[in-house]
Amino acid sequence: MTRARFLFVVLALALLALIAFKPQRRPSADTSSANQGPEPAGLASKPIHALRHRDFGGGDEWLVRNLVAGAIEVRCSVTSADNVESDPPLPRRLVLASQEEQKLTELRSMDQEKYSHAAIECSAVVGDPRTSPAENVRYALPFYPGTAVTLDQGFNGEYSHHDAQSRYALDFAVAEGTPVLAARDGVVMQVEEDFLATGRDLERYGGRANYIRVAHDDGSMAVYAHLAPHSSLFRPGERVHAGNFLAKSGNTGFSTGPHLHFAVQKNAGLALSSIPFAMTGVVPN
Repeated sequence: MTRARFLFVVLALALLALIAFKPQRRPSADTSSANQGPEPAGLASKPIHALRHRDFGGGDEWLVRNLVAGAIEVRCSVTSADNVESDPPLPRRLVLASQEEQKLTELRSMDQEKYSHAAIECSAVVGDPRTSPAENVRYALPFYPGTAVTLDQGFNGEYSHHDAQSRYALDFAVAEGTPVLAARDGVVMQVEEDFLATGRDLERYGGRANYIRVAHDDGSMAVYAHLAPHSSLFRPGERVHAGNFLAKSGNTGFSTGPHLHFAVQKNAGLALSSIPFAMTGVVPN
């Protein structure tokens, strides 16, 4: 066999191998547009959900994971889809228990010979929308007896208690460093304690308040906000009882002065809504 013919045979075999073992096209997916979704007014948090994918039978299997120590609701949809189908179809809403991961969908190219691409966008809210927390449950005062405290703003307060998430909230004026106690038994869902600054510029400080969120057995969640930096004694996942020392009061985030913002909320379906409650020794209005 001549050298030229030998090279021709080698090239032909290589081409046949490339055709025979041509990999299937997988749709490329972009999650850069994934977003956190609504959070309580004046509060921000670390991400509460995460997406990941793995190869699955010629496509991509996508999973969503809950990152907090309590239930969350997630809604995910496909955007900018090009030659892509999802199974189960998106958009889709899921409720994930504490730290749970669930399969979201599989993305596959409809035509294996063509380019395919899709972006997955998700929003998430803490809480389980399937629960029905009771209203007007009585809570303990979140301070030790004898603490000097003034109710600065009550339910439907004109200054900042006028949206769904804060309509039924109480602002207690207390000195910085005042011990803040759990007002009801529950499990700590989130702890945010890294913020140091305060101010009246809503755009600058609106999402920079330290807080603790505690989930109760009926699905409601208490928020203790504007806490002092690095003062929490509990970590997410730990159970607390009414009267336990949670943290110290502070003056962080969007605030006019040292105070504790306290609200009870529920997930009303991918949206947080405050719930009327009673508190020992307090007339909310």
